[in-house]
Amino acid sequence: MRKLIEYRQQKAVHHQLMKVAERSMLGIDAIVMLYHCAKVSAGDIVEVGAYIGGATIAVAMGVRDSATQKKVISIEPGCRVDLPRIGTKDSFKDLRKNLKRFGFLDQVNLINARSFEPDTIAMVHRLLGPRSIGLFVFDADANVRRDINCYSDRFVDRCWIVIDDYLGGAGKSDKLRTQVDELVSAGQLEPLGFYGFGTWIGRWLG
Repeated sequence: MRKLIEYRQQKAVHHQLMKVAERSMLGIDAIVMLYHCAKVSAGDIVEVGAYIGGATIAVAMGVRDSATQKKVISIEPGCRVDLPRIGTKDSFKDLRKNLKRFGFLDQVNLINARSFEPDTIAMVHRLLGPRSIGLFVFDADANVRRDINCYSDRFVDRCWIVIDDYLGGAGKSDKLRTQVDELVSAGQLEPLGFYGFGTWIGRWLG
């Protein structure tokens, strides 16, 4: 929370992130913390469920401002969503468009597929070495355990984990929260806080 307050006082950065939040279902505090996690993470970044790219842009900004080399992989199968503020006819097409608008299209490795398909897993494994993921972002369906099982062999020690819809009333929240709580009880995840509209942030303990 102290770090979040610090970013609120950094007017230029916070203003940029407010613009990013306009393209995301996440709350501004969650967007700020994604930026922070990407900036300080010791490793590459994998995002599952990019939608139209709000969180992806925040992550790319964090990598840019870290002044270190980190790969960003964003996985989005594409969908149509009818919402008044951030609806889309093709989420993958709008993801590319928004990344281009903010100047990050060439900095993000986009995968237009489902995260748990064997070809997707193989592609991520080709792009990243063992123990190389320093930040894992999940904003897809309710089965976060499935995707952690797919990619945890690439997590660094105490990898940052960001999981959206842990709270907030989304239809998937109950199942998602149960899985996260079970991983916490098993000593595999360490919770650090909730931000925005119910985004869970913590660490991977293995």
